[in-house]
Amino acid sequence: MNTTFNPQRTGMVAAACTVVALAVGYAFPQWQFLLAVALSKGLVALGLVLLLRSGLASFGQGLYYCAGAYSVGMAMTYLEWNNLVVLLVGATLLAAVLGGILGFLLARYRDIFFAMLTLALSMILYGLLIRNPVLGGSDGFNVYAPVIFGEKLSRPALFAVTVILTGVTVWAIQRYLQSRAGRLGPAIKDNEVRVEYLGASARRNIHLNYILAAGLAGFGGGLSSFSIGHIDPDMAFWTTSGEFVFIAILGGTRNAYAPLLGAIVLELIRSLAYQYAPNTWQVVMGASMLALIVFLPGGLISLTQRALEKRRARQHAQEAGL
Repeated sequence: MNTTFNPQRTGMVAAACTVVALAVGYAFPQWQFLLAVALSKGLVALGLVLLLRSGLASFGQGLYYCAGAYSVGMAMTYLEWNNLVVLLVGATLLAAVLGGILGFLLARYRDIFFAMLTLALSMILYGLLIRNPVLGGSDGFNVYAPVIFGEKLSRPALFAVTVILTGVTVWAIQRYLQSRAGRLGPAIKDNEVRVEYLGASARRNIHLNYILAAGLAGFGGGLSSFSIGHIDPDMAFWTTSGEFVFIAILGGTRNAYAPLLGAIVLELIRSLAYQYAPNTWQVVMGASMLALIVFLPGGLISLTQRALEKRRARQHAQEAGL
């Protein structure tokens, strides 16, 4: 994989993907909700990619996804805030600060210990939410359309905002992955001791990635709450966190665009399976996911790598023929 840092190309790819998503959404309005939810979940999986590149799997990103969503719901319910920017910034900062605090503990652990600790922390939040009526109990909160520039956002406008914000975020994370700090992740996964010998702090880099992953999850939770219109404790349940891990693996970890692709494909398969096989949709979905994992172990994004390799092979063959 070519890791040469090219900000212009990164921006062009992000802009092209954003335009395509907007075009598809407005050409097929019935898919706007699915795309908006998929992109929101893709942002959470994007944070997981940062950790997976360092060899760590978090089964507790539902903690920050739920924290971001609940910050939006509670701010609307108790503080009567409705400004989109304020709500999303608050959701992101709350999740990032929480991730920063817990990261001091989690950055010390690796492998199964890291995964189980993240899962345990997420389930603690789930238990607190489901038994606390002040926090909505098992019913949660309703979330209403936010306001920007004094105007309440309609569904199509909210979809456009979600796509644009996602595009900007993916562009920023892709640039991070191509920076020195971003490239340390695979090096830590390969040999953490060697990274330490070279003068870089593996623990500090993992802590930074964990904070970024938490912030992305909170941001995705805030966006998701607007699209769905309701939040509940299940957002912190272990199955939700497991879905984010699956999305990250399904898309791949080669770049920042992969988890968004994985999230869209997963939501599309789920929607079609539920529509055409309502009684056996879980079986259809499971079989589809199993086939994708078996035949594309590198994730969906590996298809682009295969296409590039075939293109280079043809070019070399043509040059050799000349």
